Amino acid sequence: MQTYLVGGAVRDNLLGRPAGDRDHVVVGASPERMLALGFRPVGKDFPVFLHPETGEEYALARTERKSGHGYHGFVFQADAGVTLEQDLARRDLTINAIAEDEHGALTDPFGGARDIAARVLRHVSPAFAEDPVRVLRTARFAARFAPLGFAVAPETMALMRQMVRDGEVDHLVPERVWAETRKALGEARPSAFLRVLRACGALAVLFPEVDALYGVPQRAEFHPEIDCGTHVELVLDQAARLAPGDDLVGFCALTHDLGKALTPADELPRHIGHEQRGVAPLRALAARLKVPTEHAALAELVCREHLHAHRAFELKPATVLKLLTALDALRRPARLETFLAACMADQRGRSGHELDAYPQADYLRATRDAAAAIDAAGFVAAGLTGPAIGQAMASARVAAIADMKAKHLQS
Repeated sequence: MQTYLVGGAVRDNLLGRPAGDRDHVVVGASPERMLALGFRPVGKDFPVFLHPETGEEYALARTERKSGHGYHGFVFQADAGVTLEQDLARRDLTINAIAEDEHGALTDPFGGARDIAARVLRHVSPAFAEDPVRVLRTARFAARFAPLGFAVAPETMALMRQMVRDGEVDHLVPERVWAETRKALGEARPSAFLRVLRACGALAVLFPEVDALYGVPQRAEFHPEIDCGTHVELVLDQAARLAPGDDLVGFCALTHDLGKALTPADELPRHIGHEQRGVAPLRALAARLKVPTEHAALAELVCREHLHAHRAFELKPATVLKLLTALDALRRPARLETFLAACMADQRGRSGHELDAYPQADYLRATRDAAAAIDAAGFVAAGLTGPAIGQAMASARVAAIADMKAKHLQS
């Protein structure tokens, strides 16, 4: 029985990055042997155990064979006869197919260390094509490692294109698509996720609402990048800078302009009403991928209201209160912060505008604080009851926002 550190921990050590979860593979053992040693079983599809002291994962070396379509279409074999090389051969990318023994010696049969040095994302073997999730994983790793100069190997991109043509991507279940997308939106450069998926044809299959933005023009005086798809890529990367690791802000950034793909051709390059037009495709995307309720709700608010944020100084106090109420910002100020981060990313996600100031954010925070300071106690003490309390509070909040606006104009 031998154990090896495998996967991301080895890869990240070679990259000089902090390692996340430490996963191990066990060669020459059986489930009974692992249980006898005190390991706790957790695997459903194949034998995975938790170390009795560290809680780290130890999986028995295994092979897998394609038996059907999609992520679940595999038969696994895990027994004491499976070698380390056989286990590494079933992995997706060479950079993830490196093992390290207890003395620090590497087993790297597929050149993963070489590809790390060359900054290449390359598939381990033709078996890569048997699991369509690997298309998404490759795009996600591109989003993580693009700042380090990583790119997908031409032969791997060709294989992914073939997988899309063969319909393998069509069999991905929504939960897996969303799980990988959510991780990608929290990476350092999520635009690379879109670019890789688009390059292999998977974006049109999995995210047709986003894919439809490419090639749609915008007014150059406001959007020097012109192309709506390019704009979304820029907004995604700005969101990653403003809210690192926050996939909620990332999803809002991804979907904020879906309505621009539906602008009538005779109105281009203007996009009047794109905020309202974007709601229907956003809801369709969120429903299809089973996106969490809060992600879908806040993304819809960003889609509908982001222009109001940009024009905050021009809004009437009553309109500002309506915006804050729609966001439920008086009770849940964190929602306002998510909204503002997405709107700021939209402002800065334009060629040449990456460092633009966004004073609207502080202004809206100040109006929120002014409105939230109004509570019901004083109106109850004055003898108001029922709906009259709510009406009086709304009037007082509008007045407080008006005072805040006046102070802003004077400053």
